Amino acid sequence: MKIMISYPPIPDAKGIPMLGQNRQFQYFHNPSYIYPMVPASAATLLKEEGHEVVWNDCIAEKWQYEEFIDFVKKEKPDLIALETKTPVVRQHWKIVDELKSINPECITVLMGDHITAKPDESMQNSKVDFCLTGGDYDFLLSNIVKYLEKKETLEPGIWYRNNGQIKSTGKFELNHDLNTLPLVDRELTKWRLYGERLYKREPFTYTMVGRDCPWAKCKFCSWTTLFPKFRTRSPESLLNEIGLLIGKYDIGEIFDDTGTFPSGKWLTEFCNGMIERGYNKKIYISCNFRYDYLTLERAKLMKKAGFRLMKCGLESASDETLKRLDKGTTVAQIIEGSKIAKQAGLTVHLTMMVGYPWETKQDMLDTLKLARYLMLNGYADMLQSTVIMSYPGTPLYEEAVENNWLKIDKDDYEQFDMCHPILKTPDATEEEIMKICHDIYKIFLHPRFILRHILKIRDLEYIRYLGRGIKPVIGHIRDFVKVRR
Repeated sequence: MKIMISYPPIPDAKGIPMLGQNRQFQYFHNPSYIYPMVPASAATLLKEEGHEVVWNDCIAEKWQYEEFIDFVKKEKPDLIALETKTPVVRQHWKIVDELKSINPECITVLMGDHITAKPDESMQNSKVDFCLTGGDYDFLLSNIVKYLEKKETLEPGIWYRNNGQIKSTGKFELNHDLNTLPLVDRELTKWRLYGERLYKREPFTYTMVGRDCPWAKCKFCSWTTLFPKFRTRSPESLLNEIGLLIGKYDIGEIFDDTGTFPSGKWLTEFCNGMIERGYNKKIYISCNFRYDYLTLERAKLMKKAGFRLMKCGLESASDETLKRLDKGTTVAQIIEGSKIAKQAGLTVHLTMMVGYPWETKQDMLDTLKLARYLMLNGYADMLQSTVIMSYPGTPLYEEAVENNWLKIDKDDYEQFDMCHPILKTPDATEEEIMKICHDIYKIFLHPRFILRHILKIRDLEYIRYLGRGIKPVIGHIRDFVKVRR
């Protein structure tokens, strides 16, 4: 069977849509394309099983829509799978219907967190053949193909059509063993298309050893709907993958995009393996991590093992907000964790959001103040800020509907695009919220921040690192310069 995994072009004046491997959707002016690791795993698995697989990321390759349609007509795939998110799901319905008009025999599949939240909706509003719920796209796509070719039983978590009727196999089950998956085929999935500007060494690529976060409680996170149960590959599996990336591709740095990198005994075994194999002298590792996991002993071991950057969720400078989000951390832990990481020699990347419906304007300004304090005093090095979104399927969405927090119709999906706040904030206007996001990014332009990084320059590598960061910072400042609709 010929299978295409595709991200079709989504033309929009708001910017370039970020879809693959993004836990939140946003239009960017100067985008970094994150490697969609689970779809890449799906492509690899299907190829290993003997199918012809076409990787078609039109967004990362900057294709026009007409190019995509011409490509589909030329390739004539038997099955096309699309990952979607709330702000573009209606556009994907139209694309699916056009694909079916081009070739009625082509099987179409939709997957993603919005599909997981509302699979019946896509079945009713488009001609899609299958909807996958949960995040194990690789195992479920393989199962669909076996169902089509060999009449194998469909696994739980799949919606499909049978004699004109919409059917479901029930609630998805995350009982697949990730260690049985082949390592991602980098050539097949065009790995050079992807890379954030946060890396320091080149070439740079991604891994994803776990799905997705052991906490899996944060009320705003759409990926908790995909992966409510945390699973990982073994430490040895990731070590073998890193060895392959070093030996075959001369990779200088990886970002492991697991929602939270594994901790405890798993982490200790992995770090010791990095040191014993000597990989810590050849490659940097960056990852997502939790502040409450950062002890000085652990941070020092990670630094010794080759870890460079920790991307940590600050979210808000309000303990009340962190509690309401079920974040499991406090402001004191955020400050202490940042200091611990820096003491161990690690780079700290902050992530935060603005516009919670229960926060006052002063609460939002306190988040700006905390980010500025950490960045200007050398306890953090990088940051990113977004407007809070309550995606369908998340507890925050249910709360927003129940409490009448939404300023828009709950089904007005295009408005969930982070171009403006969609939650009511009685103490702050949309313009004020966007300005606070804008001002958070302007911390990068503060003389103290600039001077601190100039004084850290020791080699050409660091100069290139700083140069890569300038363009996206300007882009993010532009992203939040005004309310866009």
